[in-house]
Amino acid sequence: MAKTDDPEFEMRFFESVLKRDAQYTEVVELLGGLYTKHGRIADGLKMDRRLVKLLPNNATAHYNLACSLALLKRKSAAIKSLHQAVSLGYTDFDWMQQDPDLDGLKALPAFNSLLAQLKPQS
Repeated sequence: MAKTDDPEFEMRFFESVLKRDAQYTEVVELLGGLYTKHGRIADGLKMDRRLVKLLPNNATAHYNLACSLALLKRKSAAIKSLHQAVSLGYTDFDWMQQDPDLDGLKALPAFNSLLAQLKPQS
């Protein structure tokens, strides 16, 4: 897929694709990321929730939902989504530790407990 320098065009394009196929999970995920990247956090959250409904057993979908919730300062809901992501098999300790979307959670004991579950054993 070619990259464009016009995020509004990209968002409108993917929105039009979703109007034709509301179940197109790859587009739901892409659009959620675009919204979030361009400051439309609430719209990103809507897409992340939609993706979790479409793919309830997808660990990455739950992780992305947690990120959107954390960005909106909905800490307990974000932790709950992270728990779900980990229980479904999310394992990227390094990214979870450094992901700036989760900065609002990093001082919470529940977040650090999840990290400890994922930390590679040495």
